Amino acid sequence: MKKFTRSVVGVLAAAATALLTPAPASAITGGTADGDAHPSVGMIVFYENGGRYRCSATLVSPTVLLTAAHCTAGTAGKTAVTFDSVIAEAPPSGLPVADDPAAGYTSTEITHGGYLAGTSHAHPDYSDFTDMQNWNDVGVVQLDEPVQGITPSPIAPPDYLEQFQQPTLNKTLFTIVGYGTEVRKPDAGPQKPTPMSYPLLRRVAEAPGQKLTPQILQVNGNPNDTKGTGGSCFGDSGGPTFHSGYVVTVTSYGYTDNCRYLDGLQRVDIASVQDWLATYEVRPAS
Repeated sequence: MKKFTRSVVGVLAAAATALLTPAPASAITGGTADGDAHPSVGMIVFYENGGRYRCSATLVSPTVLLTAAHCTAGTAGKTAVTFDSVIAEAPPSGLPVADDPAAGYTSTEITHGGYLAGTSHAHPDYSDFTDMQNWNDVGVVQLDEPVQGITPSPIAPPDYLEQFQQPTLNKTLFTIVGYGTEVRKPDAGPQKPTPMSYPLLRRVAEAPGQKLTPQILQVNGNPNDTKGTGGSCFGDSGGPTFHSGYVVTVTSYGYTDNCRYLDGLQRVDIASVQDWLATYEVRPAS
C-alpha cells in the first residue's frame, strides 16, 4: 500500500508516529545527518483539517519553495518555513502554534515564532494518486518576503532523467534530503525498527534507482541495500532528490510503515511540472 511521507507534528495518525523517547540520530532511513550540506532544503509546517503537519521543501528561487502537492493542496491559512538544519533534539519542537487550528497559521503567528511565512499552492492537475499517467504531486510555497543568504537550487533540465534508463538506472545513486523521521529500534519493548519523531533535523541518504516512469522515479530506500545508504520516511514528503546538483524529484510516497522498501519520487524534469513552475518564474537549468 502506498503511504504519504509527510508527518503529523505532535499528534498520532495513521501516516505518522507519535513523539517517542529521543535517542542518538542516524538518518532518514539509514544515511547521515545533513548539517550544512544542503542549506536550500527547508522544513514547512502547516495546518490541514485542524491537524498540524510537516513536510520538506527546496528553495528554487528567492521567493519560491518546491514541495509536494499533498503538502499544499489542503492547507488552511499560511505555511511556516525554516531552513535550520536542527529543529529539536527532543520535545517540545518549538514550532509555532496557531490560535485557531481550523483556520491555520496567520503570518503574524509565524513571524513572531521566528519562522518565514508563505502561501501554499498545489499543481492544478494533481490527481491525488488517482491517475497514474498524471500524478503531478508537486506544489510550491510562495514566501511573503525573499530569502536572504541562501542560494536556490536549480531544477533539472527537461527530460533529464531519461538518460537513466535500465541498466544505468539501478547503478545510479540519487541524493534524498528531508526532515523525515529516523527509523531505529526502540529503547524498550519489541526491537522492530520504528519511525521516531525525534530528533527533528535535516537528513540525507543515497538511494539507487529502481524504476522510471513518465511521472515517477522509484528508488530502493532500504539502508541494507549494497549500493545505497537509505531512503525517505514520514516528514520527507516534498523534499528534493538531487543528481549532479539538480533537483530531479520531490518525495511523494512510500510503501511500508517502517520506511525500508521502495520510495516513490515525483519527477520535476517533465513538461507538466516545468510549465506550471514557469508561472511562478521558476525555470529549469539550461
